[in-house]
Amino acid sequence: MDYSGIPMTTSQANPYIPRDRFWKIKRDLPLYLMLLPAIILLLLFKYYPMYGISIAFQNYKPLLGFQKSAWVGLYQFQRLFSLPDAWELFRNTLVIACGKLFFGTVASVLIALLLNEVRNEIFKRSIQLFTYLLHFFSWLILGRILIDILSTYGLVNSLVTVFKLSPIAFLGDPNLFQPTAIMADVWKEFGFGAIIYLAALTGIPPDLYEAAAVDGANRFQRVWHITLPSLSSTIVLLTILNLGWILDAGFEQLLIICNPAVAATCDVIDLYVYKVGLLTQQFSLGTAVGLFKSVIGIILISISWYLAKRFADYRIF
Repeated sequence: MDYSGIPMTTSQANPYIPRDRFWKIKRDLPLYLMLLPAIILLLLFKYYPMYGISIAFQNYKPLLGFQKSAWVGLYQFQRLFSLPDAWELFRNTLVIACGKLFFGTVASVLIALLLNEVRNEIFKRSIQLFTYLLHFFSWLILGRILIDILSTYGLVNSLVTVFKLSPIAFLGDPNLFQPTAIMADVWKEFGFGAIIYLAALTGIPPDLYEAAAVDGANRFQRVWHITLPSLSSTIVLLTILNLGWILDAGFEQLLIICNPAVAATCDVIDLYVYKVGLLTQQFSLGTAVGLFKSVIGIILISISWYLAKRFADYRIF
């Protein structure tokens, strides 16, 4: 109300309230323009290709295209589940992916704990640099190095023969291939994964360690009773969020190190899609396999979001 006693409207009382309902859009227009290139790329490379999902329900012929290829409904999915090696395909994917998730988490937490106990900063930074640097190398490079190291006359078997033992076929024995692939991925990624845990360790109050030391706790006891409980929420959160990608067993790695001798244990969903869809040109079957994996992935991601909120009090959106 002004001094004349006449009530003022809302816009008169506060001249900064926008009169135009699109005022906020006009105000933030530069920000929307900055997002435009990313939105265009997302639409072109993520959403537009989804039109190709229809191939999974057709007997697709490249010369006929999407419109004229025969519609077969769920026939390609019936072919998928009737394949004699379908169970091995899913089993290999789950074993390799779960092994990478479990051992990768353990190795990342362990290296973070060890580095946290190092007091020499130069030595600590050097070890951290050399461990997470491998993350930035392509499997095209590391795969070739791995094959050379683990070959019959490679570095590892040269050391084995020193002890009068027979060479070990790490990449040629079906029983050893999956553990070798899992450990190779852990070797590549554990340093980079430790960065998050090292960041979480910086948030632990030093007073807790000082109080424990006063009470007579040794270094191992302080790690067991203070550090690990403080990291538990971060470990649970990252494990749950990685659950959505559990079917990604590592296409690039397996494509490089896999060979016919271990085909029964190295074939995973992504590798099978590549072989069926591109090498044998069974486009419809390959798309059906990829679509099935995507549907399972969406379900697992939804479950991981719920579990993250339920057990780690973390909301994605």
